[in-house]
Amino acid sequence: MKKILTTPISDEDLKDIKIGDVIYLNGHIVTCRDVAHRRLIELGRELPVDLKGGAIFHAGPIVRKKDGEENKFEMVSIGPTTSMRMEKFEKEFIDQTGVKLIVGKGGMGPNTEAGCKENKALHCVFPAGCAVNAATCVEEIEEYHWEDLGMPETLWVCRVKEFGPLIVSIDSKGRNIFEQNKIEFNKRKDAALEELYTKVHYIK
Repeated sequence: MKKILTTPISDEDLKDIKIGDVIYLNGHIVTCRDVAHRRLIELGRELPVDLKGGAIFHAGPIVRKKDGEENKFEMVSIGPTTSMRMEKFEKEFIDQTGVKLIVGKGGMGPNTEAGCKENKALHCVFPAGCAVNAATCVEEIEEYHWEDLGMPETLWVCRVKEFGPLIVSIDSKGRNIFEQNKIEFNKRKDAALEELYTKVHYIK
């Protein structure tokens, strides 16, 4: 059965979701990356959109104007950007906004783990290379803010349906699949190297 979250997301919605689960999102997601994080955390500028119980996407979208409709845009491509770039801001960002779902590319670190655990939130990975497919899940761009930042950094408020697949990398208990996998993979690597060393010798 497909797991679907719908915004606004509650603590209760997340209690049974664990790392490695694949989920989809209905409702709204806001593109929000480097500069938006800096404006809130470093400059103390209030975000122009309420993210409590909401979702953000570390993404650099490509949009185009709708023909014949003033100030209306449609999504062409919305690919994830590297989440680790937001790592130093993310805990404070979660604390201040009440965001429940963070989506991006690759893993995040201890700062985000703490933010997810303390505030009951998730970080999820959207598969790289699927930017056009992601755009098909956007039913409408309902609003946009901070367009002075340029297309990639603008806050695009998107209404989405079954947006995903989203792979849970940090769950609401602060468990991090990337960090757990590193430990397991290193164990396997060490065992594999030990076996290899018995079979490979330098040529003298």
